[in-house]
Amino acid sequence: MQIYKFGGASIKNAEGIKNVARIINEQRDGSSLLVVISATENTTNILEKVTHSYVQQKDDLSSLFKEVKEKHEEIMHDLFKNKEHPIFDEIANTFVEIDWIIEEQPQDEYDYLYDQIVSIGELVSSKIVNAYLQETGIGSKWVDARNYILTDNNFRNAEVNWEITEGNIKKDLPKILEKSIVITQGFIGSTSENFTTTLGRDGSDYTGAIFASCLDAQNITIWKDVPGVLNADPKWFSETELISELSYLDAIELTYYGANVIHPKTIKPLQNNEIELHVRSFLDPSEPGTCIRKTKESLPVPSFIFKVNQALISVLPKDFSFIVEDNLSHIFSLFHKHKVKINVMHNSAVSFSVSVDYKEENIQSLTKELKERFDVSILKDLELVTIRHYNHETINRVLTDKDILLDVKDSYTCQMLIKSR
Repeated sequence: MQIYKFGGASIKNAEGIKNVARIINEQRDGSSLLVVISATENTTNILEKVTHSYVQQKDDLSSLFKEVKEKHEEIMHDLFKNKEHPIFDEIANTFVEIDWIIEEQPQDEYDYLYDQIVSIGELVSSKIVNAYLQETGIGSKWVDARNYILTDNNFRNAEVNWEITEGNIKKDLPKILEKSIVITQGFIGSTSENFTTTLGRDGSDYTGAIFASCLDAQNITIWKDVPGVLNADPKWFSETELISELSYLDAIELTYYGANVIHPKTIKPLQNNEIELHVRSFLDPSEPGTCIRKTKESLPVPSFIFKVNQALISVLPKDFSFIVEDNLSHIFSLFHKHKVKINVMHNSAVSFSVSVDYKEENIQSLTKELKERFDVSILKDLELVTIRHYNHETINRVLTDKDILLDVKDSYTCQMLIKSR
Protein backbone atom coordinates (compact mmCIF):
# COMPACT_ATOMS: atom_id res chain seq x y z
CA MET A 1 0.00 0.00 0.00
CA GLN A 2 1.44 3.35 -1.10
CA ILE A 3 0.32 6.96 -0.80
CA TYR A 4 1.31 9.63 -3.33
CA LYS A 5 0.70 13.32 -2.76
CA PHE A 6 0.96 15.88 -5.57
CA GLY A 7 1.00 19.59 -4.77
CA GLY A 8 -0.24 22.52 -6.79
CA ALA A 9 3.03 23.09 -8.64
CA SER A 10 2.90 19.58 -10.12
CA ILE A 11 -0.56 20.11 -11.67
CA LYS A 12 -0.36 23.80 -12.55
CA ASN A 13 -1.24 23.11 -16.19
CA ALA A 14 -2.11 20.30 -18.62
CA GLU A 15 1.53 19.26 -19.08
CA GLY A 16 1.88 18.94 -15.33
CA ILE A 17 -1.14 16.66 -15.10
CA LYS A 18 0.22 14.54 -17.97
CA ASN A 19 3.49 14.23 -16.05
CA VAL A 20 1.58 13.14 -12.93
CA ALA A 21 -0.08 10.42 -14.99
CA ARG A 22 3.35 9.25 -16.23
CA ILE A 23 4.70 9.12 -12.68
CA ILE A 24 1.72 7.12 -11.46
CA ASN A 25 2.06 4.75 -14.39
CA GLU A 26 5.84 4.29 -14.17
CA GLN A 27 6.79 4.70 -10.49
CA ARG A 28 4.20 2.66 -8.61
CA ASP A 29 5.46 -0.78 -7.63
CA GLY A 30 2.26 -2.71 -8.31
CA SER A 31 0.83 -2.36 -4.81
CA SER A 32 -2.38 -0.49 -3.99
CA LEU A 33 -2.12 3.27 -4.47
CA LEU A 34 -4.04 6.23 -3.06
CA VAL A 35 -3.23 9.64 -4.57
CA VAL A 36 -3.84 12.92 -2.73
CA ILE A 37 -4.26 15.97 -4.99
CA SER A 38 -3.89 19.63 -4.00
CA ALA A 39 -5.50 22.60 -5.73
CA THR A 40 -3.70 23.75 -8.87
CA GLU A 41 -0.90 26.25 -8.36
CA ASN A 42 -2.07 29.62 -6.98
CA THR A 43 -5.75 28.58 -6.96
CA THR A 44 -5.96 28.61 -3.16
CA ASN A 45 -4.50 32.13 -3.11
CA ILE A 46 -7.08 33.38 -5.61
CA LEU A 47 -9.95 31.66 -3.81
CA GLU A 48 -8.76 33.33 -0.60
CA LYS A 49 -9.12 36.64 -2.42
CA VAL A 50 -12.57 35.58 -3.61
CA THR A 51 -13.56 34.91 0.00
CA HIS A 52 -12.20 38.26 1.18
CA SER A 53 -13.88 40.15 -1.66
CA TYR A 54 -17.17 38.41 -0.97
CA VAL A 55 -17.11 39.19 2.75
CA GLN A 56 -16.05 42.80 2.06
CA GLN A 57 -18.46 43.01 -0.92
CA LYS A 58 -15.75 44.35 -3.23
CA ASP A 59 -16.15 45.03 -6.94
CA ASP A 60 -13.47 42.53 -8.01
CA LEU A 61 -15.37 39.48 -6.73
CA SER A 62 -16.75 38.35 -10.09
CA SER A 63 -13.47 38.93 -11.95
CA LEU A 64 -11.49 36.91 -9.38
CA PHE A 65 -13.92 34.02 -9.52
CA LYS A 66 -13.93 34.17 -13.33
CA GLU A 67 -10.12 33.91 -13.28
CA VAL A 68 -10.29 30.65 -11.33
CA LYS A 69 -12.92 29.12 -13.63
CA GLU A 70 -11.12 30.14 -16.83
CA LYS A 71 -7.84 28.69 -15.54
CA HIS A 72 -9.42 25.26 -15.08
CA GLU A 73 -11.31 25.46 -18.37
CA GLU A 74 -8.01 26.08 -20.16
CA ILE A 75 -6.45 23.03 -18.50
CA MET A 76 -9.41 20.85 -19.51
CA HIS A 77 -9.37 22.08 -23.11
CA ASP A 78 -5.68 21.17 -23.31
CA LEU A 79 -6.26 17.70 -21.82
CA PHE A 80 -9.43 16.50 -23.49
CA LYS A 81 -9.88 16.46 -27.27
CA ASN A 82 -13.58 15.68 -26.89
CA LYS A 83 -15.12 18.97 -25.80
CA GLU A 84 -18.30 17.08 -24.91
CA HIS A 85 -16.41 15.14 -22.23
CA PRO A 86 -18.51 14.90 -19.02
CA ILE A 87 -15.72 16.54 -16.99
CA PHE A 88 -16.62 19.98 -18.39
CA ASP A 89 -20.12 19.85 -16.92
CA GLU A 90 -18.87 18.23 -13.72
CA ILE A 91 -16.39 21.04 -13.04
CA ALA A 92 -18.96 23.72 -13.95
CA ASN A 93 -21.41 22.16 -11.50
CA THR A 94 -18.76 22.06 -8.78
CA PHE A 95 -18.03 25.78 -9.21
CA VAL A 96 -21.78 26.42 -8.88
CA GLU A 97 -21.33 25.70 -5.16
CA ILE A 98 -19.42 28.98 -4.93
CA ASP A 99 -22.06 30.76 -7.02
CA TRP A 100 -24.73 29.69 -4.51
CA ILE A 101 -22.69 31.19 -1.66
CA ILE A 102 -21.74 34.53 -3.22
CA GLU A 103 -25.18 35.34 -4.65
CA GLU A 104 -26.40 35.93 -1.07
CA GLN A 105 -25.27 38.64 1.33
CA PRO A 106 -22.53 37.36 3.68
CA GLN A 107 -23.93 36.40 7.07
CA ASP A 108 -21.78 33.51 8.33
CA GLU A 109 -18.43 33.85 10.07
CA TYR A 110 -15.41 34.47 7.86
CA ASP A 111 -13.60 31.24 8.71
CA TYR A 112 -16.67 29.14 7.87
CA LEU A 113 -17.12 30.91 4.53
CA TYR A 114 -13.40 30.53 3.82
CA ASP A 115 -13.57 26.75 4.13
CA GLN A 116 -16.70 26.40 1.99
CA ILE A 117 -15.18 28.50 -0.83
CA VAL A 118 -11.46 27.64 -0.75
CA SER A 119 -12.06 23.88 -0.53
CA ILE A 120 -13.52 23.91 -4.05
CA GLY A 121 -9.96 24.20 -5.41
CA GLU A 122 -9.08 20.66 -4.30
CA LEU A 123 -12.39 19.24 -5.50
CA VAL A 124 -12.06 20.51 -9.08
CA SER A 125 -8.36 19.67 -9.47
CA SER A 126 -8.79 16.10 -8.21
CA LYS A 127 -11.77 15.56 -10.52
CA ILE A 128 -9.78 16.75 -13.52
CA VAL A 129 -6.80 14.53 -12.65
CA ASN A 130 -9.06 11.52 -12.16
CA ALA A 131 -10.83 12.12 -15.48
CA TYR A 132 -7.50 12.37 -17.31
CA LEU A 133 -6.18 9.16 -15.74
CA GLN A 134 -9.30 7.33 -16.86
CA GLU A 135 -8.97 8.89 -20.32
CA THR A 136 -5.46 7.45 -20.63
CA GLY A 137 -6.47 3.98 -19.49
CA ILE A 138 -5.24 4.16 -15.89
CA GLY A 139 -7.96 2.64 -13.74
CA SER A 140 -8.80 5.19 -11.07
CA LYS A 141 -11.73 6.13 -8.87
CA TRP A 142 -12.46 9.57 -7.40
CA VAL A 143 -13.51 9.66 -3.76
CA ASP A 144 -14.48 12.61 -1.58
CA ALA A 145 -12.07 13.04 1.34
CA ARG A 146 -14.88 14.70 3.31
CA ASN A 147 -16.62 11.33 3.54
CA TYR A 148 -13.64 9.93 5.41
CA ILE A 149 -11.86 12.65 7.41
CA LEU A 150 -14.05 13.84 10.28
CA THR A 151 -13.00 17.01 12.10
CA ASP A 152 -14.20 19.42 14.74
CA ASN A 153 -15.75 22.80 13.89
CA ASN A 154 -12.52 24.81 14.10
CA PHE A 155 -12.79 26.15 10.56
CA ARG A 156 -9.51 26.94 8.73
CA ASN A 157 -7.49 24.81 11.16
CA ALA A 158 -9.67 21.83 11.99
CA GLU A 159 -8.59 19.03 14.32
CA VAL A 160 -9.07 15.48 13.11
CA ASN A 161 -11.19 13.01 15.06
CA TRP A 162 -8.81 10.11 14.58
CA GLU A 163 -11.02 7.35 15.93
CA ILE A 164 -13.97 8.06 13.62
CA THR A 165 -11.70 8.94 10.69
CA GLU A 166 -9.84 5.64 10.96
CA GLY A 167 -13.13 3.75 11.09
CA ASN A 168 -14.42 5.59 8.02
CA ILE A 169 -11.25 4.91 6.02
CA LYS A 170 -10.96 1.23 6.94
CA LYS A 171 -14.65 0.57 6.26
CA ASP A 172 -14.59 0.54 2.45
CA LEU A 173 -11.40 2.08 1.06
CA PRO A 174 -9.33 -1.15 1.17
CA LYS A 175 -11.92 -2.88 -1.05
CA ILE A 176 -11.90 0.04 -3.51
CA LEU A 177 -8.10 0.02 -3.55
CA GLU A 178 -8.06 -3.66 -4.54
CA LYS A 179 -9.69 -2.70 -7.85
CA SER A 180 -8.61 0.90 -8.57
CA ILE A 181 -6.15 3.64 -7.86
CA VAL A 182 -7.97 6.03 -5.55
CA ILE A 183 -7.84 9.78 -6.25
CA THR A 184 -8.81 12.09 -3.41
CA GLN A 185 -8.25 15.61 -2.11
CA GLY A 186 -5.79 17.08 0.33
CA PHE A 187 -6.49 19.84 2.85
CA ILE A 188 -10.21 19.16 3.45
CA GLY A 189 -12.48 17.28 5.84
CA SER A 190 -15.97 17.67 7.23
CA THR A 191 -17.79 18.10 10.52
CA SER A 192 -20.45 15.81 11.95
CA GLU A 193 -22.98 18.28 10.47
CA ASN A 194 -21.39 17.77 7.01
CA PHE A 195 -19.89 21.25 6.82
CA THR A 196 -16.60 21.38 4.92
CA THR A 197 -13.49 22.18 6.94
CA THR A 198 -9.85 22.71 6.04
CA LEU A 199 -6.79 21.44 7.92
CA GLY A 200 -4.68 24.60 7.64
CA ARG A 201 -2.75 26.06 4.72
CA ASP A 202 -0.65 23.49 2.86
CA GLY A 203 -2.47 20.74 4.76
CA SER A 204 -2.48 18.26 1.87
CA ASP A 205 0.72 16.64 3.20
CA TYR A 206 -1.13 16.03 6.47
CA THR A 207 -4.02 14.45 4.55
CA GLY A 208 -1.57 12.02 2.99
CA ALA A 209 -0.26 11.10 6.44
CA ILE A 210 -3.81 10.55 7.74
CA PHE A 211 -4.62 8.08 4.95
CA ALA A 212 -1.20 6.43 5.25
CA SER A 213 -1.61 5.89 8.98
CA CYS A 214 -5.18 4.59 8.78
CA LEU A 215 -4.42 2.28 5.83
CA ASP A 216 -1.13 0.96 7.31
CA ALA A 217 0.74 2.06 4.18
CA GLN A 218 4.32 0.94 3.58
CA ASN A 219 5.30 4.48 2.62
CA ILE A 220 4.11 7.87 1.42
CA THR A 221 5.77 9.93 -1.31
CA ILE A 222 5.36 13.69 -1.52
CA TRP A 223 6.22 14.87 -5.04
CA LYS A 224 7.77 18.37 -5.06
CA ASP A 225 9.57 20.72 -7.45
CA VAL A 226 12.81 20.26 -5.46
CA PRO A 227 15.16 17.23 -5.40
CA GLY A 228 14.15 16.41 -1.82
CA VAL A 229 14.67 18.07 1.56
CA LEU A 230 17.42 20.67 1.22
CA ASN A 231 19.38 22.31 3.99
CA ALA A 232 18.08 25.73 2.87
CA ASP A 233 15.46 27.21 0.59
CA PRO A 234 16.95 27.76 -2.91
CA LYS A 235 15.16 31.13 -2.95
CA TRP A 236 17.54 32.28 -0.23
CA PHE A 237 20.75 30.39 -1.00
CA SER A 238 22.36 29.79 -4.38
CA GLU A 239 24.18 26.74 -3.00
CA THR A 240 22.14 24.15 -1.10
CA GLU A 241 22.73 20.54 -0.08
CA LEU A 242 20.33 17.62 -0.45
CA ILE A 243 19.70 15.72 2.78
CA SER A 244 19.28 12.14 1.64
CA GLU A 245 18.04 10.80 4.96
CA LEU A 246 16.36 12.38 7.99
CA SER A 247 15.13 11.03 11.29
CA TYR A 248 11.52 11.66 12.25
CA LEU A 249 12.78 13.86 15.09
CA ASP A 250 14.87 16.12 12.86
CA ALA A 251 12.02 16.36 10.35
CA ILE A 252 9.59 17.36 13.12
CA GLU A 253 12.02 20.01 14.35
CA LEU A 254 12.56 21.46 10.87
CA THR A 255 8.84 21.66 10.12
CA TYR A 256 8.09 23.09 13.55
CA TYR A 257 10.49 25.96 12.92
CA GLY A 258 8.94 26.68 9.53
CA ALA A 259 10.66 24.57 6.86
CA ASN A 260 8.07 24.60 4.08
CA VAL A 261 8.91 21.32 2.34
CA ILE A 262 6.53 19.34 4.60
CA HIS A 263 3.45 20.40 6.56
CA PRO A 264 4.22 20.43 10.34
CA LYS A 265 1.49 17.94 11.31
CA THR A 266 2.59 15.35 8.75
CA ILE A 267 5.40 13.57 10.54
CA LYS A 268 3.91 12.46 13.87
CA PRO A 269 1.25 10.00 12.59
CA LEU A 270 3.88 8.49 10.29
CA GLN A 271 6.39 8.17 13.14
CA ASN A 272 3.75 6.49 15.34
CA ASN A 273 3.38 3.75 12.72
CA GLU A 274 6.99 3.80 11.42
CA ILE A 275 5.83 4.66 7.90
CA GLU A 276 8.61 6.00 5.68
CA LEU A 277 8.11 9.40 4.06
CA HIS A 278 9.85 10.04 0.75
CA VAL A 279 10.24 13.54 -0.69
CA ARG A 280 10.97 13.31 -4.41
CA SER A 281 11.06 15.55 -7.46
CA PHE A 282 8.26 15.33 -10.02
CA LEU A 283 10.68 17.09 -12.39
CA ASP A 284 13.15 14.20 -12.12
CA PRO A 285 11.25 11.18 -10.76
CA SER A 286 14.19 8.82 -11.34
CA GLU A 287 16.08 10.41 -8.42
CA PRO A 288 15.55 8.92 -4.92
CA GLY A 289 15.17 12.25 -3.08
CA THR A 290 14.98 12.24 0.72
CA CYS A 291 13.82 9.41 2.98
CA ILE A 292 12.43 10.30 6.42
CA ARG A 293 12.35 7.27 8.68
CA LYS A 294 13.32 5.84 12.04
CA THR A 295 17.08 6.32 12.36
CA LYS A 296 19.58 7.44 14.96
CA GLU A 297 21.56 9.42 12.40
CA SER A 298 21.59 13.14 13.20
CA LEU A 299 21.11 15.95 10.69
CA PRO A 300 24.30 15.84 8.59
CA VAL A 301 24.59 19.56 7.76
CA PRO A 302 23.45 22.87 9.25
CA SER A 303 19.94 23.74 8.01
CA PHE A 304 18.56 27.24 7.47
CA ILE A 305 14.90 28.23 7.72
CA PHE A 306 13.72 31.72 6.78
CA LYS A 307 10.35 33.21 7.68
CA VAL A 308 9.58 36.65 6.24
CA ASN A 309 6.76 39.11 6.99
CA GLN A 310 7.46 38.85 10.71
CA ALA A 311 6.40 41.24 13.45
CA LEU A 312 7.97 41.79 16.84
CA ILE A 313 5.30 42.32 19.51
CA SER A 314 6.58 43.60 22.85
CA VAL A 315 4.33 43.61 25.91
CA LEU A 316 5.03 45.52 29.15
CA PRO A 317 2.80 45.88 32.25
CA LYS A 318 1.43 49.42 32.50
CA ASP A 319 2.29 49.64 36.20
CA PHE A 320 5.92 48.52 35.65
CA SER A 321 5.28 45.38 37.69
CA PHE A 322 7.01 42.09 36.92
CA ILE A 323 5.90 39.71 34.19
CA VAL A 324 4.71 36.80 36.33
CA GLU A 325 2.73 33.60 35.73
CA ASP A 326 -0.63 35.38 35.90
CA ASN A 327 0.43 37.86 33.20
CA LEU A 328 1.81 35.09 30.96
CA SER A 329 -1.31 32.97 31.32
CA HIS A 330 -3.48 35.90 30.25
CA ILE A 331 -1.16 36.82 27.36
CA PHE A 332 -1.02 33.26 26.00
CA SER A 333 -4.80 32.93 26.20
CA LEU A 334 -5.20 36.08 24.08
CA PHE A 335 -2.73 34.84 21.45
CA HIS A 336 -4.70 31.59 21.25
CA LYS A 337 -8.04 33.41 21.12
CA HIS A 338 -6.98 35.59 18.19
CA LYS A 339 -5.20 32.74 16.37
CA VAL A 340 -1.76 34.37 16.40
CA LYS A 341 0.95 31.70 16.43
CA ILE A 342 4.15 32.51 18.31
CA ASN A 343 7.29 31.62 16.33
CA VAL A 344 9.84 32.60 18.97
CA MET A 345 9.53 34.30 22.35
CA HIS A 346 11.62 35.87 25.08
CA ASN A 347 10.64 37.28 28.45
CA SER A 348 12.49 39.30 31.04
CA ALA A 349 11.36 40.51 34.45
CA VAL A 350 9.33 43.37 32.97
CA SER A 351 8.68 42.51 29.33
CA PHE A 352 7.48 39.76 27.01
CA SER A 353 8.52 39.78 23.34
CA VAL A 354 7.47 37.48 20.50
CA SER A 355 7.95 37.07 16.78
CA VAL A 356 4.77 36.24 14.84
CA ASP A 357 3.59 36.03 11.23
CA TYR A 358 2.13 39.43 10.42
CA LYS A 359 -1.57 38.88 9.71
CA GLU A 360 -3.06 42.32 10.06
CA GLU A 361 -6.62 41.50 11.11
CA ASN A 362 -5.58 38.96 13.75
CA ILE A 363 -2.85 41.18 15.17
CA GLN A 364 -5.08 44.25 15.30
CA SER A 365 -7.72 42.41 17.31
CA LEU A 366 -5.01 40.87 19.54
CA THR A 367 -3.25 44.14 20.32
CA LYS A 368 -6.55 45.92 21.00
CA GLU A 369 -7.29 43.46 23.77
CA LEU A 370 -3.70 43.33 25.05
CA LYS A 371 -3.71 47.12 25.47
CA GLU A 372 -6.43 46.87 28.08
CA ARG A 373 -3.78 45.64 30.56
CA PHE A 374 -0.41 46.25 28.89
CA ASP A 375 1.65 48.69 26.90
CA VAL A 376 2.17 47.14 23.47
CA SER A 377 4.60 47.98 20.66
CA ILE A 378 4.91 46.39 17.21
CA LEU A 379 7.75 46.34 14.68
CA LYS A 380 6.93 45.00 11.19
CA ASP A 381 8.78 43.86 8.04
CA LEU A 382 11.24 41.62 9.88
CA GLU A 383 12.77 38.21 9.10
CA LEU A 384 13.11 35.22 11.39
CA VAL A 385 16.10 32.98 10.70
CA THR A 386 16.36 29.57 12.33
CA ILE A 387 19.58 27.55 12.05
CA ARG A 388 19.62 23.92 13.18
CA HIS A 389 23.09 22.62 14.14
CA TYR A 390 24.51 26.14 13.97
CA ASN A 391 28.00 27.49 14.46
CA HIS A 392 29.57 30.96 14.27
CA GLU A 393 30.20 30.63 10.55
CA THR A 394 26.56 29.83 9.78
CA ILE A 395 25.36 32.72 11.95
CA ASN A 396 27.67 35.20 10.26
CA ARG A 397 26.51 33.91 6.88
CA VAL A 398 22.98 35.29 7.40
CA LEU A 399 23.82 38.54 9.21
CA THR A 400 25.34 40.58 6.39
CA ASP A 401 23.79 44.07 6.55
CA LYS A 402 21.35 42.87 9.23
CA ASP A 403 20.70 43.82 12.84
CA ILE A 404 19.50 41.35 15.46
CA LEU A 405 16.43 42.43 17.42
CA LEU A 406 15.86 39.17 19.28
CA ASP A 407 17.79 35.91 19.49
CA VAL A 408 17.26 32.64 21.31
CA LYS A 409 19.78 29.78 21.34
CA ASP A 410 20.06 26.28 22.71
CA SER A 411 22.58 23.51 22.04
CA TYR A 412 21.19 22.71 18.56
CA THR A 413 19.11 25.65 17.41
CA CYS A 414 19.66 29.37 16.96
CA GLN A 415 16.74 31.69 16.17
CA MET A 416 17.31 35.33 15.26
CA LEU A 417 14.75 38.00 14.49
CA ILE A 418 16.52 40.44 12.19
CA LYS A 419 15.94 43.59 10.15
CA SER A 420 17.83 45.12 7.27
CA ARG A 421 20.08 48.06 8.02
